[in-house]
Amino acid sequence: MDTLVDIVREEVLEYASDGVGINIRLFPIFDEKRHIYAVNAVDYPRYDILAGVVVLARVVGDIVVIENDGTDKPLYDALLGRGIPREKIVLAYANEPVPDPVKMP
Repeated sequence: MDTLVDIVREEVLEYASDGVGINIRLFPIFDEKRHIYAVNAVDYPRYDILAGVVVLARVVGDIVVIENDGTDKPLYDALLGRGIPREKIVLAYANEPVPDPVKMP
């Protein structure tokens, strides 16, 4: 059975696809110690636009805090589809309050 961390890691990794998009390169960036999972996009091949975060989520205890989601397929939908209850997902980027116990260490 997948743990909450496993599910979040797997779903965030999907946003990196094979690392190549239309005029961008996608890089998964994972901090396993703090359970922080992100995908960064870099303009390619021209590098005219600064790199940016596509999606960033972290797991603290039994809560998933989605700090950023700039996609047209929201991460929270994927997490709901994997069985994570909505009350265990905080959309920090949408100004949902982050409970005190899940603030950054």
